[in-house]
Amino acid sequence: MKPLFKDYNVLGTFLGNVFMFNRYKLSGDFRVSREFNYIVRLHGTNLDGTKAVPYAISDIKGIGVRMALSLTKAAGVDPTLRLGSLSDAEVKRLEDALESPLNVGLPKWMINHRKDPITGGDLHLLASDLDLRTKDEIDLMRETRSWKGERHARGIKVRGQHTKTTARKGRSVGVSKKQALRQGEPKPA
Repeated sequence: MKPLFKDYNVLGTFLGNVFMFNRYKLSGDFRVSREFNYIVRLHGTNLDGTKAVPYAISDIKGIGVRMALSLTKAAGVDPTLRLGSLSDAEVKRLEDALESPLNVGLPKWMINHRKDPITGGDLHLLASDLDLRTKDEIDLMRETRSWKGERHARGIKVRGQHTKTTARKGRSVGVSKKQALRQGEPKPA
């Protein structure tokens, strides 16, 4: 199969928003071999093996595309490869990088749970761990009766947003037409 474009700079500008790795060349045509895995299991999540490695990893909750690209580079995996074409050793390196991103050289500001109030350390939480920790911290705020905890308990906005015209979900606001008509009619004697 002949390549679509001879110059890879044209490829980067042509695909633009679709393919973010403009400075990398594509890793050959996408032919499936016997070793190709359509589903790869990483950190308790089934991932699509036909996607490029960073985009496939970003399907894990707690990992964005930028974090996924940084993790693949730090783990020494080519970001233009498909996830299903990686060897077991490369998948193991990705798994280790997901478990401890600080150990593979990522900066602390990329971690999603810094200065944990329980352990005091910097953590990067993924999937169900992230959900459970967030729920526990909201419950702690409710128990300590902090301002954020009060707002969470009442189900209203927490971060100082205006609530006069927004956040009306689940509440009846305004006057219905029937009520307005009833108020204008004289009461029967």
